Amino acid sequence: MSGNNGTNNGGLDTNPNTAQYGYVPSKALAIIFITLFIATTLTHFVQAIRYRTWFMLFTACLCGMIEIAGWFGRGWSGFSPSASTPFEIQIIATIVAPTPLIAASFVIFGRIIRQLGQQYSRLRPRLYTIIFTSCDVISLVVQGFGGGVAAGADTLVGANKGAHIMLIGIVFQLVIIIIFASVAVDFFLRYRKDTRVGGTYGNIGKTYSNTTEGRPGELTADLRLMIKALIFNMSCLFIRSIYRIIELSGGWDGTVLRTQVYFVVFDGVMVILAIYTTNIIHPGVYLASVNRKSTMSMENLSGAGDV
Repeated sequence: MSGNNGTNNGGLDTNPNTAQYGYVPSKALAIIFITLFIATTLTHFVQAIRYRTWFMLFTACLCGMIEIAGWFGRGWSGFSPSASTPFEIQIIATIVAPTPLIAASFVIFGRIIRQLGQQYSRLRPRLYTIIFTSCDVISLVVQGFGGGVAAGADTLVGANKGAHIMLIGIVFQLVIIIIFASVAVDFFLRYRKDTRVGGTYGNIGKTYSNTTEGRPGELTADLRLMIKALIFNMSCLFIRSIYRIIELSGGWDGTVLRTQVYFVVFDGVMVILAIYTTNIIHPGVYLASVNRKSTMSMENLSGAGDV
């Protein structure tokens, strides 16, 4: 909310009663999270170049950069909690930042489908990426617009209107995550039972028979770990979305929104866990290892056939 209603002390507003947050954001926590996000963003940048996973530049790296901006805004607000500019920065940045990271999960899932076999998928891998990422972008735009409305509001009514717009975007994002989780579970169950999608209702543009002959892809140890990392990431971002819905549904003067520890734990920590997990279990390493093993297997079969 715009305006500076606090009492200045040497140019700094340290009175939590005048803060737009309902508290004075912790400068120490802001520094910790800025450091953590800088580290993971730089690591993702190096990994994206090294392993040629270019999509991570526009997803994980972008998430990290926006989070850095958001936590910079919160750190700035620690010195002047009633100032409008840092407040506006942190509102918009921390709301939209995880959206690109969610998009990375959609791309990774598409690549997992290619590894295990499109025969178990109701859609082509590329369609999953296009459909879910497009919905993610819509969610991003709605959240950003709501954040802008809330940040520019001069009254509590205006700020709550912005919060409700953001709420619509986050609820939409949560629905996307739930649908994504549902289709992922459907795929993995079909793979486990070797029940292939058949007929014209299945994989668009493809027709597969429900046969158990010859699995197209092997569920290796590396691929299992990649899948577990994907599940963990989406679980963290799901928890974060639930928190944001509870937070914004109470309005700008709600107890949850105006309690710092909830934001730190259920937003900041959840995003940190998700983005660092992708550093540790990186698709450029764990999906590439599957590709290498598949290539070696094909070469061995080819060599055996030449004997």
